[in-house]
Amino acid sequence: MQYDCLIIDDEQLLADSTAEYFNLFGVKTAAAYSVSECWDFLEQHTARLLLLDINLSDGSGFALCRELRERTDIPILFISARASDDDKVMAFHTGGDDYIQKPYSLSVLLAKVKAVLKRFGQKAEGEQYSDGWLTVDFQAKRVFVDGTEARLTALEFKLLSCLIKHENKVLSKQELFQEVWGDKFTGDGTLNVHIRRIREAIERVPGKPEYIVTVWGDGYRFCGGRQ
Repeated sequence: MQYDCLIIDDEQLLADSTAEYFNLFGVKTAAAYSVSECWDFLEQHTARLLLLDINLSDGSGFALCRELRERTDIPILFISARASDDDKVMAFHTGGDDYIQKPYSLSVLLAKVKAVLKRFGQKAEGEQYSDGWLTVDFQAKRVFVDGTEARLTALEFKLLSCLIKHENKVLSKQELFQEVWGDKFTGDGTLNVHIRRIREAIERVPGKPEYIVTVWGDGYRFCGGRQ
């Protein structure tokens, strides 16, 4: 079952009241009160957005965010009473998309969540790349090569999607670092490893790539329409 929002917060009354308020206004929302409950929920359901507290009864929201980012690129908004700049920096560093301080206004938080869901939905809705050999379903986050599903990590899928959406345009390494990692200073080695893994998954001959072409001195270009 798909939900619009999952709230992960050990303040159960606040989490439940927020979820109830969101549901009243058409944002299908559930609540989990710990790291373990979050994982249990995501094993059985999907969510389009997460609201994540920092202090959880059985772990840290920062650590949970970092683990989630290995599997998904859905929006993660931190909600916390902690107000220090260090906490905010850490939230973004671990992969968070926004930081909302408690106590929050339910109406303002709902408006923010709806805006994020709308933007995210517009990017995904109805989008697919297919050329007969390679098919990429951006909404389902699945890749098929000659009819067989190829397994990519969440980050590899995000990198491939970024290249496809800028089809035939040369993207510099700095542009890829910013769009995929949200960081201008990711190392070249990290990018090279992910490019190699994607090529191994989608190219007919990985050593002679047709899709992801290296433009020496500039970056990479996705060349679509291969048959």
